Amino acid sequence: MLGGHLNTGRGFHPNGSGLPAHSELDSSPPSSQIPLLTYGEEHLEISADHHALIVPPFMGHGNRVHPMPYTDPAVPLQPRPMVPKKDIAVYGYGSVAWKDRMEEWKKRQNDKLQVVKHEGGNDGGNGEELDDADLPMMDEGRQPLSRKLPIPSSKINPYRMIIIIRLAILGLFFHYRLLHPVRDAYGLWLTSVICEIWFAVSWILDQFPKWYPIERETYLDRLSLRYEKEGKLSELASIDVFVSTVDPMKEPPLITANTVLSILAVDYPVDKVACYVSDDGAAMLTFEALSETSEFARKWVPFCKKFNIEPRAPEWYFSQKIDYLKNKVHPAFVRERRAMKREYEEFKVRINGLVSTAQKVPEDGWTMQDGTPWPGNCVRDHPGMIQVFLGHSGVRDVEGNELPHLVYVSREKRPGFEHHKKAGAMNALIRVSSVLSNAPYLLNVDCDHYINNSKALREAMCFMMDPTSGKKVCYVQFPQRFDGIDRHDRYSNRNVVFFDINMKGLDGIQGPIYVGTGCVFRRQALYGFDAPITKKPPGKTCNCLPKWCCCLCCCSRKNKKTKQKKDKTKKSKQREASKQIHALENIEEGISESNTLKSSEASQVKLEKKFGQSPVFVASTLLEDGGIPQNASPASLLSEAIQVISCGYEDKTEWGKEVGWIYGSVTEDILTGFKMHCHGWRSVYCIPKRPAFKGSAPINLSDRLHQVLRWALGSVEIFLSRHCPIWYGYGGGLKWLERFSYINSVVYPWTSIPLLVYCTLPAICLLTGKFIVPEVRTNGLALCSILAF
Repeated sequence: MLGGHLNTGRGFHPNGSGLPAHSELDSSPPSSQIPLLTYGEEHLEISADHHALIVPPFMGHGNRVHPMPYTDPAVPLQPRPMVPKKDIAVYGYGSVAWKDRMEEWKKRQNDKLQVVKHEGGNDGGNGEELDDADLPMMDEGRQPLSRKLPIPSSKINPYRMIIIIRLAILGLFFHYRLLHPVRDAYGLWLTSVICEIWFAVSWILDQFPKWYPIERETYLDRLSLRYEKEGKLSELASIDVFVSTVDPMKEPPLITANTVLSILAVDYPVDKVACYVSDDGAAMLTFEALSETSEFARKWVPFCKKFNIEPRAPEWYFSQKIDYLKNKVHPAFVRERRAMKREYEEFKVRINGLVSTAQKVPEDGWTMQDGTPWPGNCVRDHPGMIQVFLGHSGVRDVEGNELPHLVYVSREKRPGFEHHKKAGAMNALIRVSSVLSNAPYLLNVDCDHYINNSKALREAMCFMMDPTSGKKVCYVQFPQRFDGIDRHDRYSNRNVVFFDINMKGLDGIQGPIYVGTGCVFRRQALYGFDAPITKKPPGKTCNCLPKWCCCLCCCSRKNKKTKQKKDKTKKSKQREASKQIHALENIEEGISESNTLKSSEASQVKLEKKFGQSPVFVASTLLEDGGIPQNASPASLLSEAIQVISCGYEDKTEWGKEVGWIYGSVTEDILTGFKMHCHGWRSVYCIPKRPAFKGSAPINLSDRLHQVLRWALGSVEIFLSRHCPIWYGYGGGLKWLERFSYINSVVYPWTSIPLLVYCTLPAICLLTGKFIVPEVRTNGLALCSILAF
């Protein structure tokens, strides 16, 4: 389309044909001054004899650049094609608008102009027209789905100045400490200096990743305009949700059921959501609780979507102390809410009855409804189990609408096989979901973290599906928020420094680290693929440089071009010669076909060595946009899914090494995110106004200490492994400040050793009568540096 304005005869009043009226031509005398159009401006001072083209006065002030024959002004000029007899089908298809498209385009442009005028497009009577090139930007669906919001300089610059001042003081302090050793207590002095250097390095590793914190803002309305158009199917990407649980006695089934219900009722197209529950304990209690949950979901999901309630976990919805009638104008809301609360109380009674029944295990184990023994009676030796509760044909809610998929998964366990705890369970879910639904994005939540914001998936899709920057995003991490924290937060469950300061700083570098829950992944990133390489913008052209530099550039480019041409001719001759030799050596037919078959077989073997022996799963890894074969039957897919969760499937593959959740640490979350960043991906930290997820925090000191000990043990395991960020991943896509953050996350447990030693030094000095610093006499600079530090 043409985006500019053609200024033709701005001093006249053109009629429909663009020419002056006949009465004006008769009344206006012939003018000897011919206006000249120069960059859209008319110069009337130039005389007619200076023009190379003399236009008759009745032709108007047109911007003609070639002589035209005389035409009668009384006869209007009719629009006509340049080649009237040419068939329109010869032109093919493209962006050139024909008659119907042109009329539609004009109508759209007029509508946009009317919208601008009504929404405050008042120009104060200046009559300035809008540029057509700016009109597409008015379309909300074409604008970015998110944007960065840097921290205001008035807030961040003082913090940076404090860091710089402390660095300067730190340098003066070590200058004094190293140049003034204690001769009579050299061992104490050296020990203290080593501890102080460790503390300084640890402080530097903690401070510099916070140098450029940012915040982000999403536009959910633009996401809907772009991917959810009226009268068409939703184009939002599918999402598979993973919920992990192990022991139903430690993780109450009612909490897990609320998490599942909040997922099934999420504000997202139902055919785009699938929930997979991993039961690593193979407990029949979890199986029966999910069966009851699927029945209650048929009533709960339509109630949530009808009245748009928040949160959509019934336990927390009915327990919140707010005015639930606020913004609810539906006359039947109170009645249906009361009935739904009664239904939920009955659901709780059934779940609690299952829990009390499960505490008395029969001697021969549990049996199913048909009398067969429950396969998971032996927790460490049982076959793989998959059960689809919702999503298959025939199961709908009480209003007849479809429901998201709900799948129960318990991977096979046999003695003598390493199962890798949560990381192994997550990798089993990756394979099962790729066979059954194969959504391009995955959401991982713990069983005690429910969806508090029903639009959380849409928030993540604003980053993942952004056409400009979404291709390089490997995951979107949400902060952890908790219920049931006391007012003083005595166990520091909120962890404000980490989630509200450190993670924002990492988001300004390469992205936050993965914290184990509340994270939306790109499936291709979990498969160990590298991030797509973005093309660099073009450099400076000769128009930006002086003339002498332009000449040098042109000369160097000409030399390079000549060299490249010579190289190309040489290479082409060599290729022709090699082709002739190859043709002479390989006269037999079908050799090229056999070579392509060999290459395809080699690539297939390589993929099977990386992903395993399942052809269905290997084929699904090549589908970037996800999806499953249309002609595949549910029975065949189910049998294939059982195969990929067998205990020996990962043998001699790259699962846990380069693919999926990475093994080797109890804090597999840090290791998995670190591997993705080393492949060049970046992550995003999303903090919606309403918290996306909420979980249950440790309520006593022993649970909190156990959690902190687990984190520290995982960091030590990573530090002692080959994936230590101090020496792993160089030459990849990991940025230096991001590496500092990962080093700090695996080094911090070791700080306890120098801290313990440094705390014992005063006692040793008191017993020995010696000190770690020399006696300060008249050195004012040293005294000032010590006091400032």
